[in-house]
Amino acid sequence: MMVLFFLSRTLQLARYSSSPLGRQLCSASSNKPVLTLFTKKPCPLCDEAKEVLEPYKRRFILQEVDITLPENSAWYDKYKYDIPVFHLNGKFLMKHQVDIQKFEDQLMKLELQNDGNQ
Repeated sequence: MMVLFFLSRTLQLARYSSSPLGRQLCSASSNKPVLTLFTKKPCPLCDEAKEVLEPYKRRFILQEVDITLPENSAWYDKYKYDIPVFHLNGKFLMKHQVDIQKFEDQLMKLELQNDGNQ
């Protein structure tokens, strides 16, 4: 729930942003799924996971959440022993490592839904 609030707040800020990046985030978010990575510094497994996802990076928006920040303490309590953890469009997807087949399947479903809604 907190991620959804954060994402909606980010989009609200981007929508009213005068910067090209802010406007790009807003327009891109309307048709690309959001992959949220719950992470901390350092996190070698997170770095490895991002490398595995590199070939797909144009198909989603990556949102990183540092669970060690005070405002993310609920995520820290939930995921401190499990990072990396991924949510796709606000729903839990996978943890510890990238399950590429599961990721591809869920990404494709979302892309098909988006194509059907346009």
